[in-house]
Amino acid sequence: MKLGINLGYWGAGMDGDNLAVAQEADRLGYAVCWAAEAYGSDGPTVLSWVAAQTERIDVGSAIFQIPARTPAMTAMTAATLDSLSNGRFRLGLGVSGPQVSEGWYGVKFDKPLARTREYVEIVRKAMSRERLSYEGQHWTLPLPGGPGKPIKLTVHPKRERVPLYIAAIGPKNLEQTGEIADGALLIFPAAEHLQDTAISHLRAGREKAGLTMEGFDVCPTLPIAVGEDKDVPALADTFRPYTALYVGGMGSRKQNFYNQLARRMGYEQAAADIQEKYLAGEKDAAAAAVPHELIDSTTLLGSVERIADRMQAYAAAGVTTLTLSPAGFTLEERIAALRAGTEALERAGLA
Repeated sequence: MKLGINLGYWGAGMDGDNLAVAQEADRLGYAVCWAAEAYGSDGPTVLSWVAAQTERIDVGSAIFQIPARTPAMTAMTAATLDSLSNGRFRLGLGVSGPQVSEGWYGVKFDKPLARTREYVEIVRKAMSRERLSYEGQHWTLPLPGGPGKPIKLTVHPKRERVPLYIAAIGPKNLEQTGEIADGALLIFPAAEHLQDTAISHLRAGREKAGLTMEGFDVCPTLPIAVGEDKDVPALADTFRPYTALYVGGMGSRKQNFYNQLARRMGYEQAAADIQEKYLAGEKDAAAAAVPHELIDSTTLLGSVERIADRMQAYAAAGVTTLTLSPAGFTLEERIAALRAGTEALERAGLA
């Protein structure tokens, strides 16, 4: 199992330290550095900046939002980043959510699975440097009856096939991801539930495509906070607002993928309580309603030995790249968490 690092969103208050974190991850031998986008910083700018100042670590989008760019533009961006980074780019895609898609980008959040499938097909075709023509439900290239003609991408990516990941949560999306992608980006993954909530659906998609899980990158992101084992409850409490935001406030009452995931993990009543309080504006109460077990099972907390045990559980569940989001109020604390991740991987016998 390999390790990755997730820098999250630029503009979250730790920007000055993020480059140092990425560079330390590069020095420690982490496999990939991911950066996100929502409706603040964009992914390509951050990734190009990090790639220019690191040497070996891959840089990946977690995620480029599908409603934000045409598929041809995404192919251009991916090919450019792969070329500039000397073959170190990984393309992560996702549909985002209805509030961002429709409220920020003005793109209707309908038929996300069909839209994602077409998007991936166009990106793949464009990056193969074929002349681009496509007839689908959501995109038709070139537009019929006009002056457009099939055009070929002029930028050569470093590799013939840039690894393509999809951020997936729901069963149908996970199955399609297994079918059409090279990897899956997962969030709030509990090792104990991973087979039921993710791996089984990914495997079904791989089988549909005549493939196995061999070579497919299962890549969940987990926050990591290091301390003594007796301090685990206090460490978990620092992630209550984070968990409450996703389970309670990401999306609408009817369409919150993270809330649905928590329910599938057995936290049906807690998920309902968290959402009810969060949407009522009672964010502190929502955070207090998050069960300790939900936080502890979806983070890496405590001593290096305890974290190593958890890493073994994730590897046994089928994780191939474990992406860490190092917690800390200072750069020193975040660097210490990175180093603890490397030490734990070695202690677990997974390096």
